[in-house]
Amino acid sequence: MNNKSLKPLAVAFFMSGIWDTIAGLLYIFAIGNGRMISNPATDPFYTVFLGSFFLCFAWIQFMASQNIGRYSFLVGCLIFGRAFYIVQLYGFMVFVPEFPTTFWFTGIIDGAFLAAYFLFARRGGLPLRDLFLPKE
Repeated sequence: MNNKSLKPLAVAFFMSGIWDTIAGLLYIFAIGNGRMISNPATDPFYTVFLGSFFLCFAWIQFMASQNIGRYSFLVGCLIFGRAFYIVQLYGFMVFVPEFPTTFWFTGIIDGAFLAAYFLFARRGGLPLRDLFLPKE
């Protein structure tokens, strides 16, 4: 495996870290009851709690993108997390009456990152096994 060929994957991973930083800051400062975005209704404690996780995920993505071949397992972890988020988000929008569609666009962005992870890992010669099982 050639690290240079994994550069597009590293860039996509870094960019998703920027996306998670934006999400973290939005959750901490703009989302929650009594704030700019209060639909769906969420207590500000939980939004700050979620925002701190987004910032942690972003930090991991920034650091892992510096040596993506070694830390490719983290890409797999994010694949599971982003896929679960997309399924959960659209599941709620479709099946829960009156659930707001406020964050529909985040599912599209996260879906684009998922596709980029798979595409760039494949083009970089990274086996799927390396994404989902840690190297020995």
